[in-house]
Amino acid sequence: MWDIFPIFAELIAKIMGKIIALANQKGGVGKTTTTINLAASLATLEKKVLVVDADPQANASSGLGIDIKKIDCSIYECLIDNADVRTAIQDTELDSLKVIPSHINLVGAEIEMLNMKGRERIMKKVLAPLKDDFDYILIDCSPSLGLITVNALTAADSVIIPVQAEYFALEGISKLLNTIKIIKTKLNSELEIEGFLLTMYDSRLRQANQIYDEVKKHFQELVFKTVIQRNVKLSEAPSFGLPAILYDADSNGARNHMALAKELIERNEH
Repeated sequence: MWDIFPIFAELIAKIMGKIIALANQKGGVGKTTTTINLAASLATLEKKVLVVDADPQANASSGLGIDIKKIDCSIYECLIDNADVRTAIQDTELDSLKVIPSHINLVGAEIEMLNMKGRERIMKKVLAPLKDDFDYILIDCSPSLGLITVNALTAADSVIIPVQAEYFALEGISKLLNTIKIIKTKLNSELEIEGFLLTMYDSRLRQANQIYDEVKKHFQELVFKTVIQRNVKLSEAPSFGLPAILYDADSNGARNHMALAKELIERNEH
């Protein structure tokens, strides 16, 4: 009889949503672009998706059409003031894609959290009631390894690491991997690496291909088959508050992220 419990546990895990942090302390690697466009692609594939903007710059929020000046409740109020997380959820142009926006106040949140009980697990507690409501919850982390990012990794089931297809791509990854190892040991034993994602890829450049080969050699099956190519439409779309799939569905940027979404679903649901 006891043999059925692992089966039940597996079924429950499938019913509950998966929380995925997108993290890399190196800035400008396409982390927010990936968050916005992966979320929109998953929503287009009829998944219920929530983006949690955990970066004080709030680019994921504005990139999905949220006017942060008009927001009364953001992730900041949820973390610091214990605000009801459901009141922070905002609609987007896609029915099944929602956002918990960020706010510039998040800059000071780490200092405010220092004396709070269980300070590394506050975001986990905030997001726990939402796991049943969404298939995927994507956390856009800031380009640092501070307390907010530690909170995101503690709350997450897995982490996607965007890697820029440029010379310094692997610089700093060892620091991030060490942070993930510490969090796995001390705060979140379930945390896994979902995959390394090569971004800003230009197949015409020999260096880009060398970087891809090197990342593949180091991390093997952890590297997503999908790569995100350099694409003008991808950089234009956020200024219109739209993901690439709504700005230009035929662009390489939109196609790449749709392929990534399908690969992610395949990894998790088959």
